[in-house]
Amino acid sequence: MLKVDDYARIRRAHRDGMTIRSIARQYHHSRRKVREALANPEPGRYTRRKPSQAPKLGRFKPIIDEILKIDETAPRKQRHTAARIFRRLVDEHQYEGGYDQVRRYIGGRRRGKQETFIPLSHAPGQRMEADFGHIYVDFPDGRRQVAVLLLTWAYSYACFAIALPSERTEAILHGMAEGFSFFGFVPKEVWWDNPTTVAVQILTGRERKINERYQALASHYNFEPLFCMPARGNEKPHVENRVKNLQRRWATPVPRMQSEEELNVYLRKCCLEDRQRTVSGQIDTIGQRFIEEQSAALPLPRRAFEACITRAAKVDKYQTVRFDGNRYTVPCQYAFTTVTINGYVDRVEIVAEGRLIARHIRCYGRGEQILDPLHYLTILGRKPACLDHAAVYRQWRLPAAFSVLRAALEERHGPLAGARQYVRILQLLAEHPQQRVMQAIELCRGPELLHADWIISQVERLRQRRNEIASFQECSEHKAICELQVPLPDLTRFDQLLSLGGQEHASSIRSAIAAENESQTTSLADHGCGV
Repeated sequence: MLKVDDYARIRRAHRDGMTIRSIARQYHHSRRKVREALANPEPGRYTRRKPSQAPKLGRFKPIIDEILKIDETAPRKQRHTAARIFRRLVDEHQYEGGYDQVRRYIGGRRRGKQETFIPLSHAPGQRMEADFGHIYVDFPDGRRQVAVLLLTWAYSYACFAIALPSERTEAILHGMAEGFSFFGFVPKEVWWDNPTTVAVQILTGRERKINERYQALASHYNFEPLFCMPARGNEKPHVENRVKNLQRRWATPVPRMQSEEELNVYLRKCCLEDRQRTVSGQIDTIGQRFIEEQSAALPLPRRAFEACITRAAKVDKYQTVRFDGNRYTVPCQYAFTTVTINGYVDRVEIVAEGRLIARHIRCYGRGEQILDPLHYLTILGRKPACLDHAAVYRQWRLPAAFSVLRAALEERHGPLAGARQYVRILQLLAEHPQQRVMQAIELCRGPELLHADWIISQVERLRQRRNEIASFQECSEHKAICELQVPLPDLTRFDQLLSLGGQEHASSIRSAIAAENESQTTSLADHGCGV
């Protein structure tokens, strides 16, 4: 088959005067080919005049068509590949042809059904996309997978990333509130897939039954909560690409961090540095387009959002309430009552009668008990034996001064009486700081003072002394405010009244002002203020 350079050589030879016979003899081509080269500057492209025959596949085409038709209603990840169809033809229908014939036929059938898209563009400040990505991080206790919430602006491509301990609703609320604070403004709409922590139920079309707390977040920040169609992650491509950036750029190689707090500092630094980059197909940098977002977006609300979920629970006989598979303690007086649990991403707060009664660090285990020893001090006075038989007190880590005190009390008053007095001293920790109780213990070291009553009285004296010092400091601050210098008024400016109202009128005015000034001086002196 002749190529373009062959055509060019033949045409130049004919241009220089060679005949067709001479060109055919010299270049070893037929005269028909030479005439074809002279008539066309380049070879024509090969086209198949009729479709190739596939005799072995012919009768199997209806079978393949039926399989492809059934696949249209099957789950996306459970549809036939060309290789799977080929194996079924061989095993079930005794097909003897080659795999390439099957692959080409299936490719031709599917090519016409592939989905195409229209390029979209979004106005500044209009749209934000949210999703979770997962990366592995090396911590001091080993390598762990971490969930990272990503928020991405559709116009500028500016991003926020925060590592969270879970993907629960309270973590999403916390992460989005942190993201809005990081950006300094709020979009008009936020797009998610359909996580059950946000979209409780998928209804018709884009209608969703939304989690109440996420709805409260949307109302607080005044954005519209929107969702993609099921299995249509391509409707939020910006954040989907951000997940790849997180994994390939910011987490490769695997980062080494001391804690999640250090990881979040690193992620925020990456987000800020990324604003210097220019996205493919754009002229301005991410940071320059982000400024346009700011001018068109919504302002932050004045009040911060309570990023928590709320549950009502009843306290059991062990003074615990159940939340997220774990149990948390409350003070004794709230046993058998109904309380409200506020679950944050890092803590659990328990409220009763509009008052905070307990706060615990959030536990993400299952079936664990988070017990506060202070909550059992009241009942411990009636059951002092629990001091050695309850895990909450065996595991209570107190300064060494307390164990030394217990040994001394039991040695002086006996095991039972000494333990009871030690419990009375522990009960002080429910109302007084640990440092104050330790100071009282140090003041009562002598054998004659080694008694719970003496230590309790010393704690009370230290409390009164602390209150007196605080009262004195408050009085000193009040006195400093009162020590104001009030200058005497200048009476010379009233001399001009002599010409208007006469000498007697001016004298009466002077006397009134002097009397008023003397009254102010006396009043300030009565309040202990210097003039």
